[in-house]
Amino acid sequence: MSPSRNGRMLDLGAATVERSVKRRTFIASAAASATMVRRQVRAASRLFRIGWLTAQREASLTPFLAAFREGLAELGYREGDNLKIEYRYGDDDRTRVGPLAAELTGLPVDLLVVQGAAVPIVFGLKLSTPSVYAFSGDPVVAGFADSLSHPRGGMTGLTFMAAELNSKRLEMLRDIVPGLKRVAIIANPEHPGSQIERAYSEEAAKKLGLALEYYGTGTESQLADALATMGKSPPQAMSLFSDGFAIQYRQRIIDFGIEHRAPVISGWQVFAKSGAICTYGPNLSESYRRLAYYVDRVLKGAPTSQLPIERPTKFETVVNMRTAKKLGLTIPTSMLASADELIE
Repeated sequence: MSPSRNGRMLDLGAATVERSVKRRTFIASAAASATMVRRQVRAASRLFRIGWLTAQREASLTPFLAAFREGLAELGYREGDNLKIEYRYGDDDRTRVGPLAAELTGLPVDLLVVQGAAVPIVFGLKLSTPSVYAFSGDPVVAGFADSLSHPRGGMTGLTFMAAELNSKRLEMLRDIVPGLKRVAIIANPEHPGSQIERAYSEEAAKKLGLALEYYGTGTESQLADALATMGKSPPQAMSLFSDGFAIQYRQRIIDFGIEHRAPVISGWQVFAKSGAICTYGPNLSESYRRLAYYVDRVLKGAPTSQLPIERPTKFETVVNMRTAKKLGLTIPTSMLASADELIE
């Protein structure tokens, strides 16, 4: 047998081995792909059930629920297909939250999505069902977390608290109201983080040369007393700290401000829609859309303790031009140019 022939035979043998290896690799890859597809099909065909729990009324959350559902849809969850949401509303009665939570966990549900004032109540129940939340207060002050990076109690989610923005709101009032010197703050002292917001406001007021008058209002009677006191010597403007209590009584507070020619500023768009002259704060629709991410992670097996709590990342300015006109106030051109929405 000639050397050249030997070489040719060796080449053919190597080619055969190479083809065999490639074939085995292809088969293994195809098998892995088939397994992955089967898993995806099984996951897609599984019906997830989550519970939506809030102490508020349904109508007050309609736009945020829409954003939440959009976020879920973007992640592949479709109501009526692979997702069922059980909705429970407390209708502004916090005593209903506990029984509603028991009802949901008894169905059972894979996780709870808890909103607003219901969050501390659910935390206190120490449920075995994991929860994600949208909360206006500070979760660390409220005791839900050791830090934003370390949630606890089987709960994690989003906080809307951005206390530092209160400084900017006072600056905005100063730019809107000529000769501004006196500003009243209306805040719920029981709202976790309220004292932090007050501290930011007081620090900013000193720098701006403003006198602040603080009114702690956590009940309807306290609010009535505060408005009666303010009515005797109305402030030039009002800063309203955002929380569930403020939302519930926003129209009463804003109407008082308009009646006494004291424009109101706050943090969420809903206040401007109700007649506040301006709002500057988190874009809540974007936050609720982001909440879907937490639902997805937990449904896929991530422990809540490994999902850090997030603060707002998108903010918006909404100016109510109708209120400005009614009060005879001129909104600075720079503010109008930077506003995300003008209500005309």
